[in-house]
Amino acid sequence: MAHHAAGVPQTMNVVVFSGTTEGRALSYTLAELGAQVTVCVATEYGKIDQGFCPGIQVKSGRLEQADMIPVLQDKTLCIDATHPYATQVTQNIREAAAQAGVVYKRLLRPASQLPQGCLVAANAQEAVQVLQSTEGNILLTTGAKELLPFASLGKERLYARVLPLESSLHACAQAGIQPAHIIAMQGPFGAELNKALLHQYSIRYLVTKDGGSPGGFWEKWEASQACDVQMVVIRRPEEDGESYQDVLDFCKEWMAGCR
Repeated sequence: MAHHAAGVPQTMNVVVFSGTTEGRALSYTLAELGAQVTVCVATEYGKIDQGFCPGIQVKSGRLEQADMIPVLQDKTLCIDATHPYATQVTQNIREAAAQAGVVYKRLLRPASQLPQGCLVAANAQEAVQVLQSTEGNILLTTGAKELLPFASLGKERLYARVLPLESSLHACAQAGIQPAHIIAMQGPFGAELNKALLHQYSIRYLVTKDGGSPGGFWEKWEASQACDVQMVVIRRPEEDGESYQDVLDFCKEWMAGCR
């Protein structure tokens, strides 16, 4: 293995760009195996969600590409476990790792096999076009950053489920979503809670991203089927990456070579 070269540190120093269930799990596992882990999350909420674990240092705050390079310097490995839809962030991490001379791995959440009956859109704008000629209430579960394009559908139709953060409320206000139509909650959400919300707000259309099992996709699907609600899925961007197990195996192999 190339990792046996002289100068390889005895301790594996790894940076995990996280904010996902998989990123948190991987960082905990690597720390338990003896790695020194720096976890980068975009928000204070992400820092709280990451939790505390010995061997892990958490940095919160949005980083531009230039800010990432100092974080990566003198590290062994960079793992990008950011959300599947954060394409610009992934590009920045990949380029920063190249500039810092650090090996880069993309941990990719498996895409869902979308069930028949879903309406599929490439992005939020296309989802708006799909919904343009429809009637009835719409529940948006795409995240606060994706709300603005839906404003053209009419604020009386729109309900948004977002994280309970000031930034989320600001995004709702920008999209014209009324306070009575904002569901500010932290997941995970089971199918029963999803059903209750669909009933409570007389929802006819549920808009979601393909967050896979960690993102509660199947609980949304189960609820939409039970409540006769049409599900509109914003398709995941195409990208290359490796599974959680493949990335973990790579890290274990590397660590074995460092001893």
